This record gives sequence, C-alpha cells and structure tokens, in this order.
Amino acid sequence: MLLIHPSTLLFLSTLITGAVIAISSPSWFISWVGLELNLLSFIPLIFSKQNTFSSEAALKYFLVQAMGSAVLLASASTLLIATDTSKMIILCALLLKMGAAPLHFWLPPIMQGISWPQCIILMTVQKVAPMAMVTYTLSPSTLTTITGASIMSAILGGIGGLNQTLLRKIMAYSSTSHMGWMLAAISLNTTIWANYLLIYSIISASLAIMMNQNQLYHIKQLMSVSYSQMNKISVFLSLFSLGGLPPFLGFLPKLSVIKELTSQTSILWVSSLTMSALITLFFYTRISITSLTLKSPKMTTFSPTHSQSMAVFSLINLTPILFPLALMIQF
Repeated sequence: MLLIHPSTLLFLSTLITGAVIAISSPSWFISWVGLELNLLSFIPLIFSKQNTFSSEAALKYFLVQAMGSAVLLASASTLLIATDTSKMIILCALLLKMGAAPLHFWLPPIMQGISWPQCIILMTVQKVAPMAMVTYTLSPSTLTTITGASIMSAILGGIGGLNQTLLRKIMAYSSTSHMGWMLAAISLNTTIWANYLLIYSIISASLAIMMNQNQLYHIKQLMSVSYSQMNKISVFLSLFSLGGLPPFLGFLPKLSVIKELTSQTSILWVSSLTMSALITLFFYTRISITSLTLKSPKMTTFSPTHSQSMAVFSLINLTPILFPLALMIQF
C-alpha cells in the first residue's frame, strides 16, 4: 500500500492550486500570485534526506524561478504604457520559467539533483501554468519570438542530449526538445497543445516511474537490468514513443503539429522540428541498442509487481497499434 506523508499531500495540493490560480486568473498580478504559490509548494517537495544534492537543486530552482517571477511582475505593471514590449518581456520570463531554449540552462543540473518522482512533477505539472500563460501573450509581435524559441528549443534539446550519459539529464534535454513542439502547438491551437501535453506527460511519467522502480540513473545501469527482458523492452518502447517514432503513442501529437504547420506553409519551422526529432531518436536508439545487445552478469531479484507495471506501460505506448481507430482521431 502506498503511503503519502501528510506534508507531501499538503504541498502537492497547494502546488496544483497555484497552477490553477495562475491559469484561470483574469489579471497578471493574481497569475503571479498563483505562480509564487506553485513555486513555494514545490521547494519543500525537492528536499530529501536521502539525496545530498537536493538542497543545491532547490536553491537553484528558487533563484531561477524568483528571477522569472520578478521580471514578469515588473513588465506586467507597464502593459498600459508599452503593450508590445511588455508582452515580449513577459513571454521571455515565461520561457525562463518553463525551461525553453535559450533559457533552459537551469533545467539539466536541477533535474540531476532531484529524485525521479520530483522529476515527473518538474517535467509535467510545473510546465502547465507558464505554457498556458503564453497563450495570453499571443500576438503578431510575439509570434516571431515564439517561433525562434520553438526552433531553438527543439535543436538545442536534441544536440544537448547527444553527449549525455546520465539519464536524468537526458530526460531534461528531451523535455526542452518537446518544449519546442509544444510552443508550436500553442501558436496553432489550444486543443493541439492540450493533447500534446497530456500524451507527453503520460509517456514521460511512465518512463520516469520505470526508471525509479529499477533505480536507473546512468546508461551503464540499463545493462544491469537483466532480471526481466520485459523491463528492458518496456523502457525502450517508452523511449521510442517519447522520441515520436511511429507507430507509437508519442507520434500522434507530433503528427498533428506537423499537419497544422504544413497547412500554414511554415516549412522552415516544421523542417527544424522534424530534424530535431531525428536527433533525439538517434540518441534514444543508441541507448536502446547498447543496452539490449550487452548483458551484465549482475542479477537482481525478480518482482512480479514490477513486471505487471512494465506490461501496462508497454500497452500505453502501443495504443495506436492495439487500437487502429486511435489513428483516426483528429487532435
């Protein structure tokens, strides 16, 4: 039975409440209050007695998010004086808070210093409020900035993960790469963005849960997962799905973004996103082939519960194959 500490439950509830306040508020000031509530609720969740690096990660996260909040509050107060310039500065502050390039420098070291459950929150819940607030800044003057940030996030996220051997840093750069796709989805349609975020959250959370169950933090440790071939296959199906390889689940939202961008004749934009997806698939495939072909002599105890959860995660990523009608859904 899973037991959650009362303080953890309290901070999780206030964290979600802060995100909801930031999204649904009619004014920038109340949105800022929601973001601060969300920030101050996440800081205690990072601290862990088992992890000596959690204090450093919490301090870094607080400083970066506080700087973004300060810039947002200062620029929101000047909206009546210079609307376009203020919206541009607000957009830059939100890009910093969500970890989009070129303001993504803080995400990999912070994710390296926290545990996998906190990584799930940082990759999914913590990005919802800033991305939803980006939709409030959409205008012809900010579309160029969103396009540039989207292309840079996709390319830098792909290139940054090439020389990484630590799994949490690989997931951080993968998150930055997906931010490029989600920024493109935000500029197109709110429904496309919501579907993309939902599917990305499911895949990344399932992958992080599997990494946490097997205590995987380095590429070399993937070779020691020798007690069940099902575990390895589940991890790599999730990696391929996260990279957007057809016919896995992660391909569907990318297909919808490519379709909409192509219909709007944004050829340079869609070409950059597609090429970056190939880069991320390259290092996912490299990890998978190395781990599947090499087997460590170390053996670990077999857990039927873990095997059942792995099978469930595999079925999630194989949804388009198991249910061909899912391919007909218009995202």
